[in-house]
Amino acid sequence: MRNKVEKELAIPEGVDCKFSDGVFVASKGSQTLSRKISMPSISVETKGNNVIMSCEKANKNDYKKIMSLQAHIKNIFKGLDNKFVFKLEACNVHFPMTLKVENGFLLINNFLGEKVPRRAKILPNVEIDVKGPKITLSSSDIEAAGSTATNIEKATIVRNRDRRVFQDGIFIVEKPGASE
Repeated sequence: MRNKVEKELAIPEGVDCKFSDGVFVASKGSQTLSRKISMPSISVETKGNNVIMSCEKANKNDYKKIMSLQAHIKNIFKGLDNKFVFKLEACNVHFPMTLKVENGFLLINNFLGEKVPRRAKILPNVEIDVKGPKITLSSSDIEAAGSTATNIEKATIVRNRDRRVFQDGIFIVEKPGASE
C-alpha cells in the first residue's frame, strides 16, 4: 500500500511561515519559533496560506510521521499566540528543600539532607517563577518548557531508598494539553 499522502495545514491569520534548508520558521510580530525537520521521505512546503506536507510513496510509518509533524507545527502556531505553562510542586516529608534560580540552573538545596545542591538545567527562552514550593514554567516553545520541567523532575529522583517512605521530590502537577 504505497500511495501518495498529502496533508494541508492552514496558516493562522498574521503568521508568516517559511521552510528552507530543513528548518521550518514561523513568526508573528516580534515572536519567532523554528523547528528543524529532517525527514527525507517527506517534503514540506508553504503555498499561499497553507503548509503542505506530502510523501509520494507513503506507507503507514510515513503517514505517522506526517501526522506527528502536523501536530508539531500546530504547537508552533499555538505558541505564537499563547505561552505553554507547566506547574510543578516541591514536596518534602523529611528535609525542607530550598529552590533558587542561578545562571540558567535551578539549584535544589538540602534535598534529603544532602550537602551538595542538585542542579536542573533551564533551557533558553523558558521563564521560571519560584514561589515557595510552587514552580511555574512558561515558554512559547512547548518542547523547551517540557524539557525544562523534565530536567527539574529528574533532578530530584530518589535512588537506593524506599520510595514508599522517601516521597520527597519535585513533581509536575499541571501541564498544557492535559485538560484540553
